[in-house]
Amino acid sequence: MSWVAVINMRRGQVGGATSDVSIGLNTRRLLHPLGEDSPIEGFLKRNPAGGIHHICLEALFTLGDIHKAVNSLKGKVRALNPEPKIGAHGKPVVFLHPKDCDGVLVELEQE
Repeated sequence: MSWVAVINMRRGQVGGATSDVSIGLNTRRLLHPLGEDSPIEGFLKRNPAGGIHHICLEALFTLGDIHKAVNSLKGKVRALNPEPKIGAHGKPVVFLHPKDCDGVLVELEQE
């Protein structure tokens, strides 16, 4: 079996440029801050060695609609941005508060 890595560069509305590296069904996204007020810049200042910034889940496998997914979480998990923003893939995204997700920033992405 052979593997092909696909690398795509994008800019979203979340304060950073991204580069996706896909091997098979797995994708890793590298983030680069765009400015001092970027959430990614803040993460790097707190974690100079880098690390995992967030985990992205496509809303398709949960409820199929990001608004339904956010509504189903009310009272259980706080959304950092209850109204979706456009993410790096040009799709609506909502970030869930790390304190409600065992310390992990979770991104829901509309498929």
